[in-house]
Amino acid sequence: MPKREEKRNLETIPVGSLGIIALDGCQETGNRVDYYLVKWRAERENEHKGSLAFSGYQRDSYLLSAKLPRFGSGEGKGVIMDSVRGLDLYLLVDVCNYSMTYSLCGKENHMSPDDHFQNLKRIIAAVGGKARRITVIMPFLYESRQHKRTSRESLDCAIALQELVDMGVDNIITFDAHDPRVQNAIPLHGFETVQPAYQFIKGLLKHVKGLTIDSDHMMIISPDEGGMGRAIYLANVLGLDIGMFYKRRDYTTIVNGRNPIVAHEFLGANVEGKDMIIIDDMISSGDSVLEVAALLKKRNAGRIYIACTFGLFTNGLEKFDEAYKNGIIDRVLTTNVVYQPEELLKREWYISCDLSKYIAYIIDTLNHDSSISDLLNPIERIQNIVARYKNGELEQA
Repeated sequence: MPKREEKRNLETIPVGSLGIIALDGCQETGNRVDYYLVKWRAERENEHKGSLAFSGYQRDSYLLSAKLPRFGSGEGKGVIMDSVRGLDLYLLVDVCNYSMTYSLCGKENHMSPDDHFQNLKRIIAAVGGKARRITVIMPFLYESRQHKRTSRESLDCAIALQELVDMGVDNIITFDAHDPRVQNAIPLHGFETVQPAYQFIKGLLKHVKGLTIDSDHMMIISPDEGGMGRAIYLANVLGLDIGMFYKRRDYTTIVNGRNPIVAHEFLGANVEGKDMIIIDDMISSGDSVLEVAALLKKRNAGRIYIACTFGLFTNGLEKFDEAYKNGIIDRVLTTNVVYQPEELLKREWYISCDLSKYIAYIIDTLNHDSSISDLLNPIERIQNIVARYKNGELEQA
């Protein structure tokens, strides 16, 4: 059993028997999370294991069967095939999995985030209030890019969060929310936004040799002012300098509902010869991070690594192929909590950061009603893995 797991104080009585429902498009992550939970609970020693409170604690699987059939008109319903009465229930959903399809009047329709969110609500409705507690784990927060009102427009993320808590959801766990302040929409309910900083560092150190992690040889770069928080955190933990680009926009024109970016301006120390880690919450089209990488190369930066929680790659991978071929970028790291097409996983420049073990830790700890503070702020884990890398103890992938 992992040493870190032994340190976790999970002697408390579980909130309820554990149940996990992985919605369509999230089963792969659900299976990996389930694997860790089954393994840990089979190995964990607990003096109260035989008591009634620990009934159903060790099982072959914590995954529950649920179906989301569609009618010919495209309408659907949620059906849960197992009992959920009294369970501490965790629902996993990937709203960005566009590979899922359903039949709409004989035509194949790809699922949008709206479809996935509607499916989530269908499953919550099927639970019908019988679970002891419901926690939604939604790595990419639905509608999180529409998090604030700048003109006469909808506040989609706030409405979605309120819908979930009105339906009986107790806690919502997401990763790297575009703006964590959306939790103000549900101030009396649990909302956690988790940063995968440790997984990025682990992925980079395992795949790249010869990195010198100090302020003379490496810098953390935020591609815009909105991402400064995550960049400052990582720079402080690693003891590195920070740089930032801000977007100079043309406020006289509007293109696709936004003011177009005129240029990216840099604020920070000299980057010459230093390795760069550009950190952001998501790669959508990828135009911004690639432009930032090109501007850093013009300033004679060394190797450039892009680390983003969500790799959506909405405009395809060709721009990244070209940037890699031209030596502008060295590696791109994104997590596996949103859909990853097969062609992405095959790319030489791509590193996938697995978060399933991290999610399993969170579920295991919350089921025992224990604190997840150390999981949300993994300073010690980051510093340990950096020390192992510097001492040549870290196994390379």
